[in-house]
Amino acid sequence: MGVLPESVSKAWNQRDGAVVFTTVDENGNPNSIYATCVGKFSEDTLVVADNYFDKTRKNIKSGSTGSLLFITSEGKSFQVKGRIEYHQAGEIFDFMKSWNPEKHPGHAAAVVKVQEVYSGSEKLL
Repeated sequence: MGVLPESVSKAWNQRDGAVVFTTVDENGNPNSIYATCVGKFSEDTLVVADNYFDKTRKNIKSGSTGSLLFITSEGKSFQVKGRIEYHQAGEIFDFMKSWNPEKHPGHAAAVVKVQEVYSGSEKLL
């Protein structure tokens, strides 16, 4: 497991619009969704609120790894890859509930544990 490089951590705070959250199914088929309800729990843990997951939830529960792709307000893109956890209670779940809009159900917190980080084709971690 790794931690976000400082430049990427700062870029996360400058992201513009939705992130693209990608998981894979048991056969290796990718599934990507746009996610707007996201947060950084720590320098090694990014969180996506499960408000309306279907295939994404199935993929996570089957052991998927995944990635988060985001772009900054300056147009620079970053991709964070890692193992995914699914929290329906506990500290990370409570963190997600603290910023997830009340109009959304917030069934669980999908957690990407940082393992690799890219900016374009440049590997940063």
